[in-house]
Amino acid sequence: MMPTLVFGVLLYAVPEATNIPYQMKGSLWLMVSVTTLFIPMLSVMGLQYMGSIPSIHMAVKKDRYLPFGMVSLFYVIITYFFYAKLNFDDLTVFSLITMTGTVILLTIVTFFWKVSAHMTGLSGVLAIIIILSWKYPGSSLLYPLLGTIMTCGLVASARLYLQAHRPGEILAGFCLGFSVCFIAFYYYLLT
Repeated sequence: MMPTLVFGVLLYAVPEATNIPYQMKGSLWLMVSVTTLFIPMLSVMGLQYMGSIPSIHMAVKKDRYLPFGMVSLFYVIITYFFYAKLNFDDLTVFSLITMTGTVILLTIVTFFWKVSAHMTGLSGVLAIIIILSWKYPGSSLLYPLLGTIMTCGLVASARLYLQAHRPGEILAGFCLGFSVCFIAFYYYLLT
């Protein structure tokens, strides 16, 4: 879901960030949504249907290995496709590289600790919106920023309420996504 949100912001809230023609923005956003949200989501549901994982909730750390590894592979393939086969601008490709790196790091960390993937993704979106608002101060990112902050709080609260994670796992997920995306986008856009 993270790439879908980030590309929505990049393409529509900060149109000056990319050189993608307006006529292509909807197609690009749909392509990103299908390849990084719908296909991985359907694949995880397929794993549950085939009995490879007991539930799409992945309550136990070992239940996450196969789905997270598979999603990481999807992201690597899609990022390569955007880089090598489609001639999109550098920020588009860099965004996918950063998000793919975040997913891979999350997958690696998952072998040791069940951090919150929800918070990793949302905090990554938050970091990217913060950097974009610094780079493009005239853009209309106040509402996406406030919405993302509120969504982070709501999702963290829901994960705790549902006892899907402990506070440390929520915080670790938040720190992972935020730090990777903040550092990457800071150095790419602001230095």
